[in-house]
Amino acid sequence: MMGLTYFKRYRMEIDLTARAPLAAQLPAGYRLIPWHDSLVAAHAEAKYYSFRMEIDANVFPCLGDLEGCQRLMREIQQKDGFLPEATWLVAWDGSGREEVRYCGTIQGICDRTGYGAIQNLGIIPEHRDRGLGAALMVAALAGFRRAGLRRAYLEVTAQNDGAIRLYRRLGFRKIRTVYKTSEAVSYATQ
Repeated sequence: MMGLTYFKRYRMEIDLTARAPLAAQLPAGYRLIPWHDSLVAAHAEAKYYSFRMEIDANVFPCLGDLEGCQRLMREIQQKDGFLPEATWLVAWDGSGREEVRYCGTIQGICDRTGYGAIQNLGIIPEHRDRGLGAALMVAALAGFRRAGLRRAYLEVTAQNDGAIRLYRRLGFRKIRTVYKTSEAVSYATQ
């Protein structure tokens, strides 16, 4: 079922010079993996499994499709302002198997105004509520600081209360409300 829908979103910003940087802390069995070109598919897969059943897959239909996530990751990687130092994966080694499972992703770019822009922060549902999102955001913000940026921003769908609480706790403030139109396919409960 499809139709034109308006999604309320908040632009939130943080002054990267206003407070001391936090340290990223992960529970046992998890680790942060810095960007490498060979990890495009891993980021895309983590993004897909993080967003496919969420409202953001309605706002941005590519997030509800693995090929769409792969295309999006290639586009982010090829942007002029792509910042590898603000782009991270979370890996989980606690499965008891040899394989590493990627369970979270974040990407950062420097926009045309010189601000850091968070593209996506996603944690696969079975790994949520463990501080992984906060650890990814702290690592990305540290990458923005290393790149010499003074401010960063993101957009978040207004119904995403958990993400909004996390961003506020980390120091982001709501700057304005924006509306995104989309021909939405109903993947998630709203």
